[in-house]
Amino acid sequence: MPEAALHEDGRLHTAELSFDDFKKIVINDYRIGYESRQASLIGRREVLTGKAKFGIFGDGKEVAQLAMAKVFKKGDWRAGYYRDQTFMFATGMSNLFEFFAQLYAYPDVQKDPASAGRQMNCHYATRFVNPDGSWTNQVETMNCAADISTTGGHMPRLLGLAYASKLYRQNRELDYLKKFSVSGNEVAFGTIGNGSTSEGLFFEALNAAGVLQVPMAISVWDDEYAISVPASLQTTKEDISEILKGFQREPDTTS
Repeated sequence: MPEAALHEDGRLHTAELSFDDFKKIVINDYRIGYESRQASLIGRREVLTGKAKFGIFGDGKEVAQLAMAKVFKKGDWRAGYYRDQTFMFATGMSNLFEFFAQLYAYPDVQKDPASAGRQMNCHYATRFVNPDGSWTNQVETMNCAADISTTGGHMPRLLGLAYASKLYRQNRELDYLKKFSVSGNEVAFGTIGNGSTSEGLFFEALNAAGVLQVPMAISVWDDEYAISVPASLQTTKEDISEILKGFQREPDTTS
């Protein structure tokens, strides 16, 4: 992304872009989205022909995840689920080579840094420890907590990451831990499928986030269907967004 496109806050300001810079961004976004879609199609073919044992892919979510990646900054965290490949590609936290290395369970940490072939495919992670055992500088990188296979199990972790940010911001005794927090100004981004929002962990984490007032951003990928049944058989009002309106705080109140 052209440096001229970014302010110190890390946000993209399109009004200040030249036409050539804007064109480069659009073309790059299209390339990432197209490559991600092809990775889904090829990966599914590899599973169906027996070359890979299992596959879960993120086709159909490319544009929304490209948009989400625009506001994800160094120091921020992701705790998400298995359809986030476009977001991972767009942020540079993963790439096509690592994507297919994990699909084939390649037991090499250099090829699959997320898990060295131990995780299911599309289970992402970034490394927090250097080869010498020291911590990486997590304020200079974009960070991803290791995905887990229980579909709503990452929600408490997401809450914990967001709460940690608040603690770093409020507790000045933690200022010396310069490698772990941007003075508490990082955001924890979470993603989840609409089916998994029916789980208790989702509502518990969301309720706690509202009470604690932590910097947590959740994206729900709603396909109006989950695993085996449509939303009408698993979600009140058939729309999780309608349910979550009840969690909104009223102006100038604590409730």
